[in-house]
Amino acid sequence: MTTRPPSLFPRWLGGALLAVLALCGPQWAWAQAAATGGAIGNELPLLIGQGGGSRYSVPIQTLLFFTTLSFLPAMLLMMTGFTRIVIVLGLLRQALGTQSSPPTQVIVGLSLFLTLFVMGPTLDRVYNEAYKPFTQNQLTFEQAVERGQAPLRQFMTKQTRQSDFQLFVRLARLPASTSADNAPLRVLVPAFVISELKTAFQIGFMIFIPFLVIDMVVASVLMSLGMMMLSPVLVALPIKLMLFVLADGWNLLIGSLAASFVL
Repeated sequence: MTTRPPSLFPRWLGGALLAVLALCGPQWAWAQAAATGGAIGNELPLLIGQGGGSRYSVPIQTLLFFTTLSFLPAMLLMMTGFTRIVIVLGLLRQALGTQSSPPTQVIVGLSLFLTLFVMGPTLDRVYNEAYKPFTQNQLTFEQAVERGQAPLRQFMTKQTRQSDFQLFVRLARLPASTSADNAPLRVLVPAFVISELKTAFQIGFMIFIPFLVIDMVVASVLMSLGMMMLSPVLVALPIKLMLFVLADGWNLLIGSLAASFVL
């Protein structure tokens, strides 16, 4: 009898939930402090059982779960490669000159799946090293969060420029010797984000150049022919689309975009 391998979605969701819990330290600490008091306002019990077998009651587990879930969009945008991918695809649409093709839903959906593809090895590490042992009661919550941070921190460190990191180290008034390995996430995450923005705009600039040349050539030809009333955009659009398709642009762009991440 063969066993089905765990699907990719539970791995991604479990790893992502555990990683984002690292950003919810104050809320979790408050819950633990309240749990030692036995109840909030003497109405809502926080713990069930006594001693080592104690666990949070179902209402508190539900509250913590949905509080954590609300941070997932921010984590997806700020702690993964989604920012770079969606900006590059958006700039590609502008460079082609198409108003709404591909639609925004297609760009966001493609960016999500590309992000899942790029972050696959990192999320697998979070799942195998932190989330899975935690669900099997081999690790405490604090140990699982500490282990779950390491793969994400390593991924962000590889994509972050040293100048951007040092900027936020100075703004946070941390010692100059602070490294990405021991820096708090409130310093590493914004440094990672602005590095991703800079990289995305650099890739977008390279994408714009050939399409800009086509626009200039078409505008010059139309002007030399005396076709002042004919919009250069109307003539350049099919030429740019044909060039993009003949050059297998999607293959080149997606391949280069995925390869731009340092894993």
